[in-house]
Amino acid sequence: MDQVSGGGAPVGASSVRAVARIAAEPDGRGGTALPLLTGDGPLALRRTSHPEGGGAAQVTIVGAMAAPLGGDRLRIEVAVAAGARLRVTSAAATVSLPGRIPAPAHYDLDLTVAEGGELEWLPEPVIAAQGSVLRMTTRVTLAAGARLLLREEQVLGRSGEAPGRLTARLTLRHDGRTVLDQQTDLGPGAPGWDGPAVLAEHRALGQLLLCEPSLTEKPATARFLAEGAAEAALLPLAGAPALLVTAAAPDGLRLRRAIDRVLR
Repeated sequence: MDQVSGGGAPVGASSVRAVARIAAEPDGRGGTALPLLTGDGPLALRRTSHPEGGGAAQVTIVGAMAAPLGGDRLRIEVAVAAGARLRVTSAAATVSLPGRIPAPAHYDLDLTVAEGGELEWLPEPVIAAQGSVLRMTTRVTLAAGARLLLREEQVLGRSGEAPGRLTARLTLRHDGRTVLDQQTDLGPGAPGWDGPAVLAEHRALGQLLLCEPSLTEKPATARFLAEGAAEAALLPLAGAPALLVTAAAPDGLRLRRAIDRVLR
């Protein structure tokens, strides 16, 4: 039987269940308060200094133990209230590793932003190490007038290592309507993942999702972007003031450079 710590994470067990929760709301003085900031198991949360200040809060996710391993289930829930501004980063990459249980690991993100709220989700990459199987789901729910900047990066294998399997799904609901629902399935066992129609010679994939009310007046234009060996496509999303950039590169470093170029 799994032994459970006071925070709810199994100790010395073959798999881990962990949940982290963040709630951000205005503090009444022009800043952002964090009335809920809790995590257990490998999901430790720390309030850190926002580089730009201006009343925004920043939270950094710190990996307190190796995870996710096979069979683990990790979940992060973020809720940003009207008038609050929050940036979430991570101290290091999340590395999916094979575990003693021959089952996929699950990593679920649930991000909600109210009207007038702002969320920047900017963690370090998720790396699928050789032999690992990870299923990742990101659900974003935005009210009309909410702002979002979300960056996700997935890297198949560490340096010089064969890739693991990584299935990632990203959904966006804006003002009660689903405007984006996409899934990628990459790594050994995924049909055609390394063919010319998917990643080809690339081993890193990233998404940049921006939702900004001002895009209603100045909508983006679909276009192809390239920087050296990295390739990217920018697409406006129908039904919301939002755009999606998808990029692929041979490695995580060149992927980040390509995404940063779009941000600039």
